[in-house]
Amino acid sequence: MSRPSPVSYWLATAPAFTGGTTDAPEGQVDVAIIGGGFTGLSAALALREQNASVAVLEAGEVIGQASGRNGGQCNNGTHQDYGSLVASLGRDRAQAYYRAHVDAVDFVERTVVDAGIDCDFRRCGRLKLAAKPDHFAKIEKAYALLKAEVDPNVELIPPDRIASEVGSDAFFGGLLQTTSAQLHPGRFGVGLANAAAARGAKIYEHTPVTDLGRVSDGWVVRSGTSAVRARQVLVATGGAPVQAPFRWFRRRLVSVGSFIIATEPLDRALVERLFPHRRNYVTSRVIGNFFRLTADDRLIFGGRARFAVSNADSDAKSGTILIEAMRRMFPKLADVGIAHVWGGMVDLTADRLPRAGEHEGLFYAMGYSGHGVQMSVYMGRRMVDYMGGDTSANPWHDLAWPAVPGLHGKPWFLPAVGAWYKLQDILH
Repeated sequence: MSRPSPVSYWLATAPAFTGGTTDAPEGQVDVAIIGGGFTGLSAALALREQNASVAVLEAGEVIGQASGRNGGQCNNGTHQDYGSLVASLGRDRAQAYYRAHVDAVDFVERTVVDAGIDCDFRRCGRLKLAAKPDHFAKIEKAYALLKAEVDPNVELIPPDRIASEVGSDAFFGGLLQTTSAQLHPGRFGVGLANAAAARGAKIYEHTPVTDLGRVSDGWVVRSGTSAVRARQVLVATGGAPVQAPFRWFRRRLVSVGSFIIATEPLDRALVERLFPHRRNYVTSRVIGNFFRLTADDRLIFGGRARFAVSNADSDAKSGTILIEAMRRMFPKLADVGIAHVWGGMVDLTADRLPRAGEHEGLFYAMGYSGHGVQMSVYMGRRMVDYMGGDTSANPWHDLAWPAVPGLHGKPWFLPAVGAWYKLQDILH
């Protein structure tokens, strides 16, 4: 059997982006966007729809990082439990944040339709699976609160019905958010980039920003010996760069590896037994797993297999852990081949809520904490309105963002955090 490819399945099966600008970045634009992921590309498309000139500077290739390395789930709901948000932030703010995530999924669908992007978008529902019997009681409580206050499109799947949803003995009921969706992030991202480029956005790949400085009428954004002058700058990076202008962001984001495997195509009859509704799935453990099927019947299975950064060695070790977890969860997949094993970096904020706003003249949107497929696309568009003066367009504009204590670069404390989370999974 051949070794799995270390390339993201989504990137390996996406068409090439050919709409990039090959000249060196120069001249004057209304907005310079640093980062060619979903946030930056969505903002670029929105700016061109308003006839604003825009340059996107991407250090590598468009969607080459988190936007092309995720699980392809486009889910409603915040990372934090809604009830916890109510307790910590109050009901009004908790509802606003939850609904922003619902609106984000709707916006992704409109973008797919309006831009004519072929990316297998479908409303499949997200099923949170109780990994222990006592987890179902918490899920039941969460369901009641969501149904009563903020999301009528949820269903409770009791333990005696869970076998109709997923073919595994590992789960004890679940919570279904019926309007969640999935897509092929690689094809979606390239389609988004093509749509922005077709409308006149200048997209520069392999153009890392090396310096950023204020001038009387805005900013000078440098990449090597080339420079673009811009009236405004939107920072839309993942894992904030280390250069001085970005260090403020880096002290507020914890970048941690997320790891994923993709199987060979499964037998259709087996798919029908294990995943009859082809939903998005996530388990209720603190260090949980997420999984879903692709259009060609591969299982995408991922999670925080190790609390480590993503690199070739770490991705391979994490892949082994994920394969073992998948086979324990689904013994019928014991002999299935593994086609891809890859990793990527997820930017976490301390409270797992996104951050977007303005700091010392720089606009930013980042820190999606595992919900970036939908929220990044949504915030790219919303930030265009926010930069135009509409404060209400940004759901997170008044959310404080203190620095993470002790964080000045690499998150040295990840092993300790991982050990603590593992203990919580044992105890709870």
